[in-house]
Amino acid sequence: MDAARGGDRSAAVPAALSRAHREEWAAVVAATARLTGDLDLAEECTQEAFTRAVEVWPVRGIPDRPGAWLTTVAANRARDVLRREAALRRRLPLLVAEPPAEDETAWHADDRLRLIFTCCHPALAREAQVALTLRLVCGVSTGDIAAAFLVGEPTMAARITRAKRKIAAARIPFRIPDAHELPSRVSVVCDVLHLVFTVGHAPPSGETVVRADVVDEAIALTRMVHDLLPADRSVTGLLALMLLTDARRETRDELLPAQDRTRWDRTLIDEGLALLAQAADGPVDQYALAAAIAAVHAQAPTWADTDWTRIVDLYGLLARIWPSPVVALNRAVALGMRDGAAAGLAAVDAVAAEPALQRYPYLPAARASFLSQLGRWNEAADAYADAAELAGTLAERQRMQERTAEARAHAGCG
Repeated sequence: MDAARGGDRSAAVPAALSRAHREEWAAVVAATARLTGDLDLAEECTQEAFTRAVEVWPVRGIPDRPGAWLTTVAANRARDVLRREAALRRRLPLLVAEPPAEDETAWHADDRLRLIFTCCHPALAREAQVALTLRLVCGVSTGDIAAAFLVGEPTMAARITRAKRKIAAARIPFRIPDAHELPSRVSVVCDVLHLVFTVGHAPPSGETVVRADVVDEAIALTRMVHDLLPADRSVTGLLALMLLTDARRETRDELLPAQDRTRWDRTLIDEGLALLAQAADGPVDQYALAAAIAAVHAQAPTWADTDWTRIVDLYGLLARIWPSPVVALNRAVALGMRDGAAAGLAAVDAVAAEPALQRYPYLPAARASFLSQLGRWNEAADAYADAAELAGTLAERQRMQERTAEARAHAGCG
């Protein structure tokens, strides 16, 4: 334990716990799952280990290796439960098909990979895969996951429980797939990691515009998959997309046109561009195309210098291989940037009836922007108000409310 005393120790504990949750949650769950063969029990024991840390660290100090401390506490708790329920343990289907490590409380570098391949097993529905990854790998609360899927928390809790039971009943192994299985499994992992990153980059709820813990975990996991499969262009393109997008994290409190590009992370941009070059060396998929769009933004010295013709073309290609209402909306916005506000508004209105966009706050926000440029301030104010009502995070809601007030002021002056 560290040597901090009294108030200094108590003040340091919340930050240490937050950091441990961000950096160690998945490792503790994975190590405990390897010991118990039961994801439910592993998650329960991990939660209890963090609860114990809240009680113990302010008194005894923060351990030198918080992750090892948490893993030990979770493992000890798991052994207690298993000893008390020995008969039940004999009936449990095993998750872990490999022998235990010499040190049962240790975790291997690929434990998180084992955990994510288990969560992303094709026997599970896609929503269950994403929900399990967010809960077990990223430590996102069930309430936040429910908000991301626009369902109630009890519904999401039941969905996660069913998924964990299915893993046990189907005897899904807690391991990285064999070489011959990887090609068919990695595309699902990429899709799930992309959705996890999206939840962190554009959170559906909360006070901040970015969930840094979720974004960091998504990138870390994608790096691990890339290390496992360095020649896979989908994984490479996905990592490029994440890095080029996350490079703008520090300026996400502003809309893209107003962002201070000197605050963008040039190291991430350079790495993302290098990865994109590898991903584009042959047939490209949706991740390489999306990364290419992010690269156009990253390489433009100013908003005015953005190559909108290139972006419109890239969105056109993306819509062919990855059709979605959101891609169509993004292409409509880019078209407006290239051809003017009237053309953009017409293009946005052409996709506005899509059911999937009815609760999407960026649709009314895009309309409001074009309406403002056209001087139709009353309509713009109404559209900004709609965007504020649909906004998931407090920061986004406040930003749209400010735009609403500005548009109303312009309308009054007119």
